[in-house]
Parts: sequence; structure tokens; C-alpha cells
Amino acid sequence: MGLIRIEGMEFFAYHGCYEAEQIVGNKFLVDLVMETDITTPSQSDNIGDALNYHHAYNIVKEQMMIRSNLLENIAKRVMDALYQNFPQLKKATIKIAKLHPPMGGQIRSVSVEYER
Repeated sequence: MGLIRIEGMEFFAYHGCYEAEQIVGNKFLVDLVMETDITTPSQSDNIGDALNYHHAYNIVKEQMMIRSNLLENIAKRVMDALYQNFPQLKKATIKIAKLHPPMGGQIRSVSVEYER
């Protein structure tokens, strides 16, 4: 088994429960860890044998552009899409952080981490 990590993906999107968040938008950081068997691609050096992390990034990007009220909803949608596209995926963890959320004080970020 091996882990594929895509860390620090940055997106500007319009997620949030409050109207201002949906109008002004915010910056989000996403980290993704995917567990899969890397034996074959490590020997073949062929992307066709691997879990294509460029494709995984595009899945995350696509889901981040669909508006949601909750980070939990985005995380579930990303997981659903990843498992639908990658049958070789054994386990995945995603962390989605909203930077400087409008909560009435100085807060660097709030985040949701989801594992399946």
C-alpha cells in the first residue's frame, strides 16, 4: 500500500451559510490523502497503472466550484466522486479549511476532516 497526498490546494469559492459569504466568497485550502496499492505502478512506471492524482485534483476542483452551505457537504461530494472514479482507492481523507471565516473574531481557519 502507499499514500498519495495532494496538499495545499487553494480555491476561491462561495461556500457558507451566510448571505455575505455567498456574495463575497472566501479562500479555501484542501488537503487530500488517498491510500492505494502502488505495487504495479511503482514497477511499470506507467500512469495507466496508477491512481492518477492529476485527475483526483480535477475532481476536487470541480466539487469546490459547486456552492454549498457546509464544508461537510463538500467533503462528502468529493469522496463520492473519488470513489466513483477510482475503484482502486482503499481509503481517503480530505480536509477542507475556510480561511478567516466571518465569525466575529480573529480566526485563522475552520475546517472539516472526513475519512472513508
